[in-house]
Amino acid sequence: MARIAMLGSGFIARFYTRSLHAQRSRDQVHIIYARKEESGKKFAAEFNIPKSTTDMAEAINDPEVDAVVIALPNNLHLEAVIMAAEAGKAVLCTKPLGCTGDEARQMLEAVEKAGVFHGYLEDLAYTPKTLEALDAVKSGAVGKVLWTRSRETHPGPHSDWFWDINQSGGGAILDLACHCIEVSRNYIGKNVRPVEVMCWADTLVKPIEAEDHAIGLVRYETGAVAQFEVSWAFRGGMDLRDELTGTEGTIRIDHFLRTGFEMFTAVGRGGYVAEKAEMETGWLFPVGDEVHDLGYTHMFTDMFNTMEKGSTPMETFYDGYIVNAVMDACLKSAKTKQWEPVELAIWRGNTEVTEKGSLKVEFDADYWLIKEELVPGGEIKRILKHKESGKIVQQVMAANK
Repeated sequence: MARIAMLGSGFIARFYTRSLHAQRSRDQVHIIYARKEESGKKFAAEFNIPKSTTDMAEAINDPEVDAVVIALPNNLHLEAVIMAAEAGKAVLCTKPLGCTGDEARQMLEAVEKAGVFHGYLEDLAYTPKTLEALDAVKSGAVGKVLWTRSRETHPGPHSDWFWDINQSGGGAILDLACHCIEVSRNYIGKNVRPVEVMCWADTLVKPIEAEDHAIGLVRYETGAVAQFEVSWAFRGGMDLRDELTGTEGTIRIDHFLRTGFEMFTAVGRGGYVAEKAEMETGWLFPVGDEVHDLGYTHMFTDMFNTMEKGSTPMETFYDGYIVNAVMDACLKSAKTKQWEPVELAIWRGNTEVTEKGSLKVEFDADYWLIKEELVPGGEIKRILKHKESGKIVQQVMAANK
């Protein structure tokens, strides 16, 4: 059983605590740190937490604490991580790891120098649907992954600090694209290096200094491309979707807005419906177990199981650093309006590139097979390319041949 110092008492700290206390349950929040005394005491009373404090150092250095969970505004992550590492405590940090790639690198170096357990709390990499899709990809069900698309759009964050660039460090890219980038990395392969990005970002709706919309392309060394779409001004709830295409198959996932649970009510259900839901009446899309469906259950199970075993979780500070470096390139590209390289001071993946032309399918000694299909007349049509001349030809024959 782990005793936890929860740093933060806001929306994400609530999700984390609900997951820890209600699911694995043997891990308990022992002390809550909140910047406002009233918030901390209220949180502690609600979740039956023994202690609350407005002193971050007191929470981290509590002698009964085994692990520190950081659920704070982005600009406080670096300070909290360094403090936890110096105290010799295991540390788990919410996304994004840092406001910049440089901050994330400092955090990675701090925990590795201290030799403490570290986990990157990227919940959307742990949703049941994502984990099932990853198993399918790893088993070869879709072949080599060529393209991914990840979308997270909603009406905007819950807390004021997100909208203040001095505290958040950015806008929709830092808040949402971090999810999309890491989910796609898992599908394409974490050992495959992200090479360059092209990104559009703009402030179209909200009266803020950061972007409220962005679309990006991340090109990987194998030639695979990951696309993300993010928005803080999408109406109708939270839209979480992932797609991927491989040489042998395709996967499409709808995580949240269309869950298979649909309800119409003219009078309302009298309370919370789902994260980022905008209405309490009309057609609603509730979630059966929000904490579970958004990945928190599997995420914390992985984190604390691996911590107990002395092994490495699926998501670490190294992953958080890579994501931050990709986002740095995205923000630069949005300004320069051209492809920008992903600058990685630390890279631990593959250094040899898989040949892009290695996916050719041989039809016979003379031809490559481009495509084969059953056409409406019942015949089989094959599109072929002659190996020497490069000429494209087609064959049409009866389906039984």
